[in-house]
Amino acid sequence: MAPLPADTKLTGRQKVAIVIIALGPKAGAEVFKHLKPEEMDELTLEIAALGPISSELKQKVLNEFYETAVAQNYLTEGGLAYARSVLEQALGSERANEVLERLAAAIQVSPFEFLRRTDASQILNVVSNEHPQTVALILAYLPPDTAGQVVSSLPAELQSEVAMRLALMDRTAPEVIREIENVLERKLSKVINQDFTTAGGVKALVEVLGKVDRSTEKTILESLEEQSPELADEVRRLMFLFEDIVMLDDRSIQQVLREVDGKDLAIALKGQAENVQEKIFKNMSSRAAEIIKEDLEFMGPVRVSQVEEAQQKIVAVIRKLEDAGTIIVARGGDDDLVA
Repeated sequence: MAPLPADTKLTGRQKVAIVIIALGPKAGAEVFKHLKPEEMDELTLEIAALGPISSELKQKVLNEFYETAVAQNYLTEGGLAYARSVLEQALGSERANEVLERLAAAIQVSPFEFLRRTDASQILNVVSNEHPQTVALILAYLPPDTAGQVVSSLPAELQSEVAMRLALMDRTAPEVIREIENVLERKLSKVINQDFTTAGGVKALVEVLGKVDRSTEKTILESLEEQSPELADEVRRLMFLFEDIVMLDDRSIQQVLREVDGKDLAIALKGQAENVQEKIFKNMSSRAAEIIKEDLEFMGPVRVSQVEEAQQKIVAVIRKLEDAGTIIVARGGDDDLVA
């Protein structure tokens, strides 16, 4: 299938889908966490329906996204008149009006907002060679968890320098912040654009689903099942869910169980269907199976999030073993095995 050309007419949802794809699976999954269920459903279908995207079209959409983000910042810093003045100088009157029309219901954004939903490793890539004062300024506007991950990954000699400057930081002129934002956005754009010349479709959706939490994954798959059973089947063929463990042969399950913590296994089986539990128990020693059954019996109520976390750990083991070629996961359309 030929990539969609640069002059393709896109809806707003399609543009958002392209931005999510360009961000990559990890950052895209973070965006999904902040969507309403109905928004998640609509965006999922758009991502799955997109064919390959030409680099020109992707860049065009990202440029529009960038212009919108910058315009929002100008609106926040200096109001409509200031934003119009700056945009007219940068883009010309006609283009400035187009951008401002898109922002008729502008949302105020804080400095470095474009970094707040970006993976810490990508942020590290774009700030690693910056001056400690610049790094400290950026960290001051990031969520604490993200800032902590960035600091932890900095060289030891730079960590204390950045920490000191962060502690002593007072006020920074808006024009300085805007200049640093512009530089970082250009750098980040180069990072997130790598390896996405052609993207989209079911594979892109599966990559995103592989990074979201279990609840989000289930919600999306159930919605796909209702709206497009064929598409849902195709997505499932490329994925592996915890309950799909029944599709593994006995040898593979035994291999997985060697690498799974017993406590995680007991929690993961909480509330699971009988066929899933029996598939696991038959591939354990009698004593080990009895221990897990006793744990389940006396465990009491367990938070859904804990069960999902335990299941994700086991699925991660399965996917790791599959990637290593240690086990084979049967999927729809796979060739039969020859003994």
